[in-house]
Amino acid sequence: MSKIIFYEERNFKGRHHEFMSDCPDMSSFLSRCLSCRVESGCFVVYDQPDFLGNQYFLRRGEYSDHTSFGMRDSIRSCRLIPQNQSSFRMQIFERENFLGQSHELVDDCENIMERFRMSDCQSCRVMDGHWLMYEQPGFRGRMMYLRPGEYRSIRELGQSSMRLSSVRRILDSC
Repeated sequence: MSKIIFYEERNFKGRHHEFMSDCPDMSSFLSRCLSCRVESGCFVVYDQPDFLGNQYFLRRGEYSDHTSFGMRDSIRSCRLIPQNQSSFRMQIFERENFLGQSHELVDDCENIMERFRMSDCQSCRVMDGHWLMYEQPGFRGRMMYLRPGEYRSIRELGQSSMRLSSVRRILDSC
């Protein structure tokens, strides 16, 4: 069973609350969240309520200061990433609404533009598995968590200025 504990202060101090599932708004439990401990599983944390804003992937470990993984503001929401026992399959599209050049992925891609000669990736369908998409090649920069579903416009997911350049599967190593 997955479990994450959030603390109001840095270095695991102050009030705390534990979660074993998604939480769309942490303010119901804590006034702010500046550190956390992932006891099991993997989570994505967000700097805005309702799973919006900048996203950060956290696996088992201790995060004594929210700025250590790039977050500037308090953690406002979190999403549990279920362990995937199946295959991975995603279709990416050059333009919004599943238009333009398209390609299917079943494994990690370190550089979408170079590998597929695409000018951009603006929509996708995730058929199997859970994925992380990054704004820079080599799985760097801001990231976005994608679970099975259709994403007609990447820009509508709260990352309007983000250009997606690499994608990685979330494997069962959480």
